Amino acid sequence: MTMTKTTTAFPLGQPAFVSNVLDRAAHLRTDDAKLMALEEHRDARAYVVYRDSLVMKQDADGPRALLTLNEALKYGANPGTIFLGLRNGAAVFGMGIGAPAAEKLLGRNDVAITELRGMAMHGVVPPDQLSAIAMAKSLVSWHQRHGYCANCGARTGMTQGGWRRDCPSCKAEHFPRTDPVVIMLVTHGDRCLLGRQKQFPPGMWSCLAGFVEAAETIEDAVRREVLEESGIRCTDVHYYMTQPWPYPSSLMIGCTARATTEEIVVDRSELEDARWFDRAEATLMMKRQHADGLAGPHPFAIAHHLVGRWLELG
Repeated sequence: MTMTKTTTAFPLGQPAFVSNVLDRAAHLRTDDAKLMALEEHRDARAYVVYRDSLVMKQDADGPRALLTLNEALKYGANPGTIFLGLRNGAAVFGMGIGAPAAEKLLGRNDVAITELRGMAMHGVVPPDQLSAIAMAKSLVSWHQRHGYCANCGARTGMTQGGWRRDCPSCKAEHFPRTDPVVIMLVTHGDRCLLGRQKQFPPGMWSCLAGFVEAAETIEDAVRREVLEESGIRCTDVHYYMTQPWPYPSSLMIGCTARATTEEIVVDRSELEDARWFDRAEATLMMKRQHADGLAGPHPFAIAHHLVGRWLELG
């Protein structure tokens, strides 16, 4: 099934997954009776997640990510729901779907399983839905990977509207985790440092990034990752903005830094390459007009906005 684009706009400072229109209504997570009533209401809707993809219904006016719960169950979604919050008073849930049920949907004309990254990049659904979809994906993935207690090994059960798993054996409580990742634009005068990973599309370059380690500040993580991956030493680390990143559940912490050295020594186990780009070349890359076919990161990613802001500030 061919999905119709609705928008491709991610204005500067507004990457994908940041515009959350849901009221998380956390006070309802402990009220099972209220959650059940919300789930049974005709206005309740759900996002159905399969691995890195989303089950979408094809309506006459285009693709639809928000399904009724009856539609979700008809397509084979697992009955357990995760309460994401309220939108205009109506409950929105996240649901997972197993491989056997997902395979039965392949080839149908009225429904499709659409990869989330491509869907976000090409504007298949409005940007204001992407945050809730990211929330659903992160939580569904967490439940699928944490079915057993890390303390005693017993099977755990979903509680708190899907925001906690409890162990009936040792009484341990388990909560979804979010992994902090620093992503940084390092500059030296009128040049910026960009790198390539092997899995990037041909010609694409982006900001360096890496996980924050235990007992490490954001500033130290920026300096360490840049030094490890490129051999560049930097200072003057400043925070710009964050972006939730549901692969599987990270928080991208966008920063800038000023390089104090220029010679690049690439760690080939981390990067395929790294190099300096001047403003003129970076501008062409962001506009997809580079003579050699080089390109910057897509507007749905925070890296695009780090580079774009640097170019805009001149």
